[in-house]
Amino acid sequence: MEEAMTTNVRDQVIAIIAEQAVLDVSQVSPEMSLEDLGIDSLGLVESIFAIEEAFDISVPFNANEPQKNEFDISSVSAIIRAVENLVAERA
Repeated sequence: MEEAMTTNVRDQVIAIIAEQAVLDVSQVSPEMSLEDLGIDSLGLVESIFAIEEAFDISVPFNANEPQKNEFDISSVSAIIRAVENLVAERA
C-alpha cells in the first residue's frame, strides 16, 4: 500500500508541476529544478496551492521568503519527498 501511495504522490506532483510549466508530464523529470522548467515565483505559488488542495495538506511555505522555508523546492524530487512527508504526517 505504501508503494502505491508513493507512486501516486509522485505522479500527482509531477502532473501539477507539468501543468504549471505548460509541459507534458513526460517532459518533467525528478532531477529538474522549477527554474529548469520555466516556473516563476507565481507559478511556484500556484503549484503549492494545487499541491495543498490535491493532498489536503498545509505546505509550510512563505512566498515572501522562499529561501527560508522548511519545504524544499530545490528540485522536483525534493518537492515530491516533502509532499510525501506531509502526507505521511497527516495520516
